[in-house]
Order: sequence, then C-alpha cells, then structure tokens
Amino acid sequence: MNEPLETVEIFDTTLRDGEQTPGVSLSGHEKLQIARYLQALGVDVIEAGFPATSEDELRAVKTIARELRGPTIAALARTHRGDIDAAWESIREAQKPRIHLFISTSDIHLEHMLRMSRERAVEVTVDSIKYATRFTDDVQFSAQDATRTDVDFLVQVLSAALKAGATVINVPDTVGYATADEYRRLFETLSERLAPQGRVMLSAHTHDDLGGAATNALAAVAGGARQIECTVNGVGERAGNCALEEVVMALHTRGDIYQVNTNIRCQQLYRSSRLVSSLTGIPVQPNKAVVGENAFAHEAGIHQDGVLKHRATYEVMRPEDVGFPASRLVLGKHSGRHALRSRLQQMGYDLTEEEFEEVFSRFKQLPGQKAPISEHDLEAIVDDQLGRADGTLQLEYLLVTSGNRAIPSATVRLQLCGEPRETSACGNGPVDAIFRAIDSATGINPELVDYRLESVTDGTDALGNGTVVVKFNSETHVGRGLSPDVLEASALAYVNALDKCLMARPMTDCSSGRGAASHRPADVREGRSSV
Repeated sequence: MNEPLETVEIFDTTLRDGEQTPGVSLSGHEKLQIARYLQALGVDVIEAGFPATSEDELRAVKTIARELRGPTIAALARTHRGDIDAAWESIREAQKPRIHLFISTSDIHLEHMLRMSRERAVEVTVDSIKYATRFTDDVQFSAQDATRTDVDFLVQVLSAALKAGATVINVPDTVGYATADEYRRLFETLSERLAPQGRVMLSAHTHDDLGGAATNALAAVAGGARQIECTVNGVGERAGNCALEEVVMALHTRGDIYQVNTNIRCQQLYRSSRLVSSLTGIPVQPNKAVVGENAFAHEAGIHQDGVLKHRATYEVMRPEDVGFPASRLVLGKHSGRHALRSRLQQMGYDLTEEEFEEVFSRFKQLPGQKAPISEHDLEAIVDDQLGRADGTLQLEYLLVTSGNRAIPSATVRLQLCGEPRETSACGNGPVDAIFRAIDSATGINPELVDYRLESVTDGTDALGNGTVVVKFNSETHVGRGLSPDVLEASALAYVNALDKCLMARPMTDCSSGRGAASHRPADVREGRSSV
C-alpha cells in the first residue's frame, strides 16, 4: 500500500506583498473580497497585511481575521515590539492567528540598510520571537535576502529563531537572485543542518526579477520546503512574486516528479485570477500561464488538428481543471432569479442574498443593452459587484456630445452623500470632458495616473471594462466601471476612484464636496482604449 503524499501548504501573500505592486491600493472592502476568494480557493495561510503601516491596514486585517474561518490568518511585523503589538491586535480574533516576523540577514542589507552587526541581528531575532510567542504559539520567521546571506550565518540565525520559539522558517529569495539549483541545494543544506532542532517547516518565498520565481519555488519543494509563499497572478513589487496558479498546477500536473499534494481547489483558480485582476487594476497578460486568455487557445493548424484528435497532444491540463470557462452560456431578458442563481452556483460563486439581488438587478439591465449574455459577462458583473462597497458618490446621469466637427462636452449628475450635483465641462475628447465634469461636481481634482478600457467579450456590443488609477493626497486609488457603453464605463470607473478619494479624505461635512485639490493631469489620451 502506498504511503500518503506529503502536503505543501500554500501561503498566499496577495494582500500584503501583492498590494506592494506599484500603483495598487486596495480598500478594506476589496481586501475582504479577495480574502473570501482565497478562502474558497483553499489556501492554507492568508497573509492579510502589514498592520503597523497604518490604522486603515490594521482595521482591514482585523476585519479579515474576525470574519474568515478555516485558513490561518498571518500579519507581517518587523522585529520591533510596536510592530508585533499591532500585528497581534489585528489578528487576535482569528481562528488560527500567525505572527510573521522578518529581519534582513545578508551582509549587504545589514551594512547598508539596517546598520547592524550580525551579532545584533541574532539578538534582535531572538528577542522579537520570544516576545511574539507571548501572544501566539504560531510564529513564522523570515530571513530577508536569505539567498545572498552567508550560509553559516544563515544557519546560526535560523537555529536561534527555532530555539526562541519560531514554528515556521521562511527562506526568501527576496530579489530573485538565486538559480533553481542553488535554491534547491540551500533547502537541502538547511534541512540537514537544522535537523537537530527537530522537524522544521521550511518555507520558500520567491520573486521574479530574473523570471525564475515559480521554477525556484518548485526547486525548493524538491529540496524539502513544505510551504510556498505566492500571490494570485504573481502580483507584487518590482517584477512580482511566484504566481500561485503556476506553482500549484505544476505540482498537480507533475505529481510524478514532486510527489506532494496541496489543498487548493484548482477549479477556483481562474475565478480568483479574474477577481484580483479586476480589483488591482492589473490586467492578466493573454499568454499568462494557466489563467491567461490564450492559455488554452490553439491557432496553428498542426496544433488544432492535434487537439481535435486528442487533447493531450498540446494540452498538459484541461481548461476545466482550473475553472477556465470553456463554454458559453446564453441568458436573456426572460431569464429569472432561479436560472441565474443556478448558473452562478455552477460557475462556483457563493453569493449572499444581498449580493445576489444586486447582481440580478444589474443582470436584468443587460438584455436591453446587449444580447446574448455570455458567461464572461456574468463573471464581469459578479466580480465588479463584489468589489464595490456602499460609497458616498454615485453616478445618476450622463450626457456626452462629441464628433469631428464638435467640441467634446459632457454633463453629469451625481449623488454626493445624497445631495444632487449636476455640472458640465468641455475637454480634449469625450472621456476628458466626462472626467472634468466629475471633478467640477465633486470639488476634487486628483492626478490621473492611468486609464484603460478593455472588452470583456467579443462583438460590438461587448461589455466595456473601464479602469482608472488616480493619486490624491499622496494615496493611489483604483476605480472600475462596467457597461456596454464605453463612455459610461469610463465615467463609472472615474466615479468609483473619486469615491475612494472622498472616503479616504478626512471630512467634517460629507455633503460639502469641498477639499484640497491636487494638480490637474495631462489630458486623457483616447487612443489607449482597447475596446
């Protein structure tokens, strides 16, 4: 009889390391929505954030810790008692809380960043772990820049961390510097030299600076790692992190090599990818492994012929294995609640009654604007709705005039904290006019960082998915809008972004709409639309 396979735990850091992607700023509501998807996906650990960075971050992590059951909820902290206090405050209500401590161990970091000796780094490590174990017996320790750390010193630090009470040891390739062979051998060395401490849970955390994040994570598993730190879609600072969907499907598809299991429900991978893309405003590249739109597309005649004869000729996994929507569902104006609810459940969505009613209301508006309604349309509606919170700013009315013989102008009517605001403005194009009118109505003029339009489905009646990134008071906010009308999608996205600006701004009178304005950006370039 075969022995059961070991399990590699998946530590998802989309909400912490992933949010460090330049230009990404998730609200507490958005972080909670992603966390719920991660829970449904089956991740073992959710690193919900870095609570010491701000009160908003602490509250967001606290909400996730209070509401989710199942996964371990981790909070990141430096080796400072203040950080540890904030981390514990944020996760103390979690069913399974974990404090994740880190300090740099490479000489280049110790000398140039921390101004600290090796001896002092060990002292700080031991002190902080002992302090953290006063709150929880699940303490993870990370030796930042481990792959550029002298191996003997790395063993010294990690041994001290284990003696102090750390239960998980993370060995980060912080700058994506290691080769796969180097990383595997490092884990083999650590497994051997830390063995006298007892059974040790070793964790891999890889970055993609040289394109090797997923490969290195797999090499770590081969070397003895039993936890992988990763993010959905590989989002993260610089070139990003190890992509969760890539490493999970590699372990599943090549089980003959790795001989391990994960607890991931792979059919939820595509759905999770699309939600994270929607909420972060970072599109998934078409040729992205596992979840890209072209991941299961075959254009070459030889490939098409092979797949038609036997799918395994050019597909090492099936689209349905990762929840990829291979089918097209047709729904129309006569479809009712039961049909929609049934199909959404088949698609993997578990909505509350309130969420379902909001989705149903938006669904019923579509048949008059486009037909037929596809599964992609439903995905876009649900993901967009789940990412929305009740805000102070709503778009009620939009009228746009434009043409090659007319000056583009827009009139908008908004509800700002229940008070109607109607203004008009001209611009260099219809979208610029819309944004200027909205600025005028709200009294704030954020810096426009990015503006994109993408089609959700094919055809001239495709749903337009607008994404707007703005900066206001040194904070970045992402707005999204969905509509068959690309101008309305643009307006909704801008309103959504400004709503977040308003909610983030200290206000004594919500209905005033007055506030400090930042400089006006360069005009919107209409040619960036991909619809």
